[in-house]
Amino acid sequence: MPADPRAAAVLILFGVLDDLPSDHVASAVSRDLDVLLLARATTLRSHPGQVAFPGGRLDPGDDGPTGAALREAREETGLDLAGVDVLGALDPVPLEYSGHVVTPVLGWWRHPSAVGVVDEAESAAVFRAPVADLLDPAHRGVTVIRRDGREWRGPGFVVDHPTGVHLVWGFTAVLLDGLFTRLGWTEPWDRTRELPIP
Repeated sequence: MPADPRAAAVLILFGVLDDLPSDHVASAVSRDLDVLLLARATTLRSHPGQVAFPGGRLDPGDDGPTGAALREAREETGLDLAGVDVLGALDPVPLEYSGHVVTPVLGWWRHPSAVGVVDEAESAAVFRAPVADLLDPAHRGVTVIRRDGREWRGPGFVVDHPTGVHLVWGFTAVLLDGLFTRLGWTEPWDRTRELPIP
């Protein structure tokens, strides 16, 4: 049993696209670098329809956050873990709203495998988003939630993909934005442009 029953992990898996490279020429990354994302099912009680990294709570049999992130990615996307190199884990991030403490695990997709929706009750789409598209200032903006006189602003990314147009926002966008900034990949973008939340 994990020490913290609210402990969770996500897999941030980078790889090289088989096809559909970005049209955007980013100065920091190649046009074919991608990251694995999924769109949650719209019928879910928690975060319906949101784009997320594969992940979830730690189970008693998991080998820590890394084991949980890899297990969840396999269960949610059909990922063949034999082709994944784990690069390491980032510091855990507390989520005030849900009470979870989430450890992002970084991976490199050395030998890409076929991925897709495993359980339609859990996921609506699984897709590989070109990182250069995410860095493209034309695809960036902020999402704004206004409730009870309060306002929460966060980064947002628009992904135009054959599976649909997806808005990456919330925790997933915060992780991507922080990682891109930390790596020095971020390009100047309009922080006043509001992206409507679906």
